[in-house]
Amino acid sequence: MAKPAARKSTTRTAPATDAYQDVTDAIVAALEAGTKPWEKPWQSGGVAQYPLRACGTPYRGINVLVLWMTAQAKGYSSPYWMTFKQAIAIKGACVRKGEKGSKVFYSGATAITEEGSDGSEETRIARFLKSYTVFNVEQIDGLPAHYYPQPVEPTARQKAERIEHAEAFFAAIPSTVQHGGNRAYYRIDADHIQMPQLEDFTDAERYYSTLAHEHTHWTRHPTRLDRDFGRKRWGDAGYAAEELVAELGAAFTCATLGFRPDHIESHAAYIGSWLEVLKNDKRAIFTAASHAQRAADFLAAYSGATIAAEDEDEQRAA
Repeated sequence: MAKPAARKSTTRTAPATDAYQDVTDAIVAALEAGTKPWEKPWQSGGVAQYPLRACGTPYRGINVLVLWMTAQAKGYSSPYWMTFKQAIAIKGACVRKGEKGSKVFYSGATAITEEGSDGSEETRIARFLKSYTVFNVEQIDGLPAHYYPQPVEPTARQKAERIEHAEAFFAAIPSTVQHGGNRAYYRIDADHIQMPQLEDFTDAERYYSTLAHEHTHWTRHPTRLDRDFGRKRWGDAGYAAEELVAELGAAFTCATLGFRPDHIESHAAYIGSWLEVLKNDKRAIFTAASHAQRAADFLAAYSGATIAAEDEDEQRAA
């Protein structure tokens, strides 16, 4: 990556809006209402998935949460989103009058050279977060048919039957998974995952979403992604931050597999701890989403189910 060009800066202006705060406030409001924005079904053809750009490339990180939350609130079932210019560039297409777009975010860095009182110059790297507006294709008329959701017959869930593609996905990961008991957890000192038997779950998807949650924890090991939020004891801020990463990482992995992530049973306690973290740090959800995306990519790489290469306009916002 090319080194950012230096520029002189003598004044600073506050942004018109605080994107970090706006996104955090929206997620806090959803959590306080008892809803996890990443947990509801986001369906396209009956399959859960990442939100997609017009070209079919998945959004990543915080934008996944933002667009899932918007789709949930407004009832959109198509995963496709595009800018106004992208819409009108398609012959016969147009955004319907009165439709309001949704913000997605990108971040970057710039070098700022400042002059001190003694005349010396000092250069620092400043990160920035910007946004642009996209519309769900259900707000746009005249697009080719493949953008719009197609009606599908609901499929019956079969209790506790193994699902071949999920089995292959997790089998490719070199983790140690032990089965037995009535608890699911990852133990970092022994570096193993403990899971109840598949038959103990109400359905197979709940089993695999729990397995995805524990595998996200597995990625925090020092020999892997070496993720540490300074957790000292159960329930502290560091513990809550890691649980939020595991929750989001499971949601991203479930979207890759086409499953719904609704496995946390004691979610009231988790939501309380997450709210405390989010209210104390407006960047916490951006940081958690970034770590979760990295964990989901790490897991997917073992089976070759790469989600997508990171785009220039979606560098880490943390």
